[in-house]
Amino acid sequence: MRLRKKLIKQKSSLATTEKNLKLFNFEVLTVNERAEEVKREKAQARYFTEDLGNDVILDMIAIPGGKFLMGTEDEEIEKLCRQYSVEYFRAEKPQHEVTFQPFALSKYPITQAQYKQIMSNNPSRFQGKDRPVEKVSWDEAVEFCQRLSQNTRTEYRLPTEAEWEYACRAGTTTAFHFGETITDKLVNFYRTVEQTTAVGKYPPNAFGLYDMHGNVWEWCQDNWHDNYKDAPNDGKARVLGKNSIKVIRGGSWGRDPYACRSAYRDKYRRDARNDSFGFRVVCVVLRTTEEVIMVEQEKPVARLLQPSTEEEIFADMKQFRESLSLKGGSLSQTIINARQEERY
Repeated sequence: MRLRKKLIKQKSSLATTEKNLKLFNFEVLTVNERAEEVKREKAQARYFTEDLGNDVILDMIAIPGGKFLMGTEDEEIEKLCRQYSVEYFRAEKPQHEVTFQPFALSKYPITQAQYKQIMSNNPSRFQGKDRPVEKVSWDEAVEFCQRLSQNTRTEYRLPTEAEWEYACRAGTTTAFHFGETITDKLVNFYRTVEQTTAVGKYPPNAFGLYDMHGNVWEWCQDNWHDNYKDAPNDGKARVLGKNSIKVIRGGSWGRDPYACRSAYRDKYRRDARNDSFGFRVVCVVLRTTEEVIMVEQEKPVARLLQPSTEEEIFADMKQFRESLSLKGGSLSQTIINARQEERY
C-alpha cells in the first residue's frame, strides 16, 4: 500500500521529542444507598499537560476506548417520573449502546485561571482562580476551544454528549459514579455551599476525572433532541435539529441530586449565561493518532491503552503536530490529502 509507506516516511523524518504522558494516583470511593462508604480503591490514570503560560496549566486525562449503555432503562425512567411527578426523565431513552475510540478530557471543568489566560477575561460571579469559570455561553466555550487549539497547535473542542456520559460513568451503571446516591461530602449540589467550589475538592471517578457531578453544568457540542431516537452509536455529536438549543450535563451547585445524575440531560439556549454554566474540553489526539497507526499497520491497534504504547503514541503525536504546524496543515487533512493523492 503506497499510502502506508508515505505516512511512515513522514513520521520517520520527525525530530525526537521528550515523552509527555504522565501518571497520577488517586482513590475511588463507592457508597451504598444510605451513602455509607463501602469501598475505597487505589487507582491510576495517565494524562498530559498543556502549558498555557503564566504558570497556568491544563491537565488532560487519557480516556480509554470502549463501549457502554447510554441513557436510562425504561423501568427506572418510569420510577423517576412517578417519584418527581415530571415527564422529562423520558429524555434519557431509549437506552442504547455507544462505542468509543480513546480520547482525552480535561481533568477538571475549565478554571477561571485557564479561561482568563486564553480569553483575557473572567466573567464569573464566584471569583477564584481555581474555581470553575461560569457565566459562559456555549458560543464562548466554543471560542475558548478554538483559541486553545490555536495556542497549542492541537485540536480541542467541547465533548459530545455521549463522550460526556461515558467519561462520567467511568464504567459504572449506577445513578452516580459513586453509587446510587450522593452527599455533600461527595458533590457540590443544592443547599450544600450555595456557590461554586474549587475544582478537585471532591473525590474523582475511576477515570481520574473530578467534578463530573455538580459544581457547574457543562456544555456539550450537541444540539438538543427530546430523546435518543436515531442517536449515533459512535459517540459523535448530534448536529441536526435546532441549533439554537444546546445540551448541558452534570448538574450544578444549585440543583437537586436527581439533576446531577450521570444520565440526566438538560438544555439551554446557546447564548445563555448563568452562574452555574461552565464546561470542560476534549482533545481528539488519541483518536487521530490511532487513525494514523491503523493506516500504517492496516489493522486496528488494540494495545493502544497499554502504558508503554500510550507514551509512544503521545510522543509521536507531539512530533507529528509540530511537523504539521510548520506546514500550516492538520493531521486529519494530511490523511485526506494522502488518500486523494494515492487513491488506494
